[in-house]
Amino acid sequence: MGHFLRLRQRLRGWAGRWRTAANRLPAPKRRLLSRIGQGAWTAAWVFAVGSVTLVLVLRWVPPPTSSFIAQGWSSALWVGKGAAFRYDWTPMATISPHAALAVIAAEDQRFPDHFGFDFVEIQDALEDQDEGKPLRGASTISQQVAKNLFLWPGRSFVRKGLEVWFTVLLELLWSKQRILEVYLNIAEFGEYTFGVEAASRRFFNKPAARLTADEAARLAAVLPNPLRYRADRPSAYTLKRQRWIERQMRQLGGVAYLDQL
Repeated sequence: MGHFLRLRQRLRGWAGRWRTAANRLPAPKRRLLSRIGQGAWTAAWVFAVGSVTLVLVLRWVPPPTSSFIAQGWSSALWVGKGAAFRYDWTPMATISPHAALAVIAAEDQRFPDHFGFDFVEIQDALEDQDEGKPLRGASTISQQVAKNLFLWPGRSFVRKGLEVWFTVLLELLWSKQRILEVYLNIAEFGEYTFGVEAASRRFFNKPAARLTADEAARLAAVLPNPLRYRADRPSAYTLKRQRWIERQMRQLGGVAYLDQL
């Protein structure tokens, strides 16, 4: 509470100094500044209402595409490989539970418990960086859905801020099951291959409903970099990561773990 009060006092101080500085400007400049401020405020409200409406609609409507899928489609068309592009939306009911468990085991084991941000993982990543290790990602499944569905690649403050905004909206307006369902459908599992259904048919010649635990773990193993690692031609690293994911799936309690969602 003390931190909140200090922050509120600081914001009031900044607002007071801003008004004092604005009042010292000539009248034409004050009017221009007022119009700019009103325009920015209106734009912010339009964006907020529009994004909330979009997220609410997608709570029930399958996304016809995602930002990353659209970029992948454009890339495939540009190089003349449009026919190689794969994306097949599939409801959670027709996806093997092994696939759902595998991506949680690989990407976000505290997924049922956090509110979009895994602060334990973030702290661990920062401590690793302090020890001289490369900075690793600590994004949750919710954050990855927010980024892949609505945004673009990159590490700018603007994109990261929007990612936080959409992550909060997803956690507020969607169920965990819906977040996981969308993730399984829009995640990239290989070049021009988005969603577990397309990946299963491409790499294992079967629908996602029939994926076994080891096949699901193989697909999850390539998620850190699906353009570098291949599910159909797995490297030693991919196979090692697959075995680790399978162990994590067993330690989580198998597909019964999904009952927590």
